[in-house]
Amino acid sequence: MHFRKFGWIYIPVSYIGWLVTVLYLGISVYTLVIIGQNYESVKNSLIRFFPYFICFSVIYFWIASNTSKD
Repeated sequence: MHFRKFGWIYIPVSYIGWLVTVLYLGISVYTLVIIGQNYESVKNSLIRFFPYFICFSVIYFWIASNTSKD
């Protein structure tokens, strides 16, 4: 098992769990940077980023919940 449930979040406990977490954070930050280059307003950048963030988070939590010890 790669994650352990702690309240509402999942904590990685193996190197594969850490790899998935780092990829999730990396893809999220990279997407925000790419979107931020196209808009001068922080508000517009965050509004455009939100749907991507939700999709990335759903996939991450689905992986974490299916590979957790609980």
